[in-house]
Amino acid sequence: MATTRTERLPIRSGDDVVRVRQVVRTLALEAGFGLVDQTKIVTAASELARNTLDYGGGGEARCELLQEGRRRGLRLTFEDEGPGIPDIEKALTDHYTTGGGLGLGLGGAKRLSNEFHIESTVGVGTRVTIVRWK
Repeated sequence: MATTRTERLPIRSGDDVVRVRQVVRTLALEAGFGLVDQTKIVTAASELARNTLDYGGGGEARCELLQEGRRRGLRLTFEDEGPGIPDIEKALTDHYTTGGGLGLGLGGAKRLSNEFHIESTVGVGTRVTIVRWK
């Protein structure tokens, strides 16, 4: 699998969350995603970027355009150095939240992705990686 383009974006404010959405939409178009797949990956990116800001205290998004044979995709990695997630399984259940949101972020992002991976260490931070293939 080859990475054909990479964008690194800081997530420090609400404006940065908007910028992540814009870059992901641009890369999804470049990958040839249709409107439904664009909407799914942008929605997942928005949720994960918002979580990075709200729960992780900010961090970084890495957006990679992928090529695997004829198949094109988009891999998004969100990293923070926040408090971490003590119970990942619980955090992935719908309506679980430690904040004031709907609690659909992590589970929703997982459902909107073809591949989903999360690593979190309490006191160290969290990394969530998703991939959507065309």
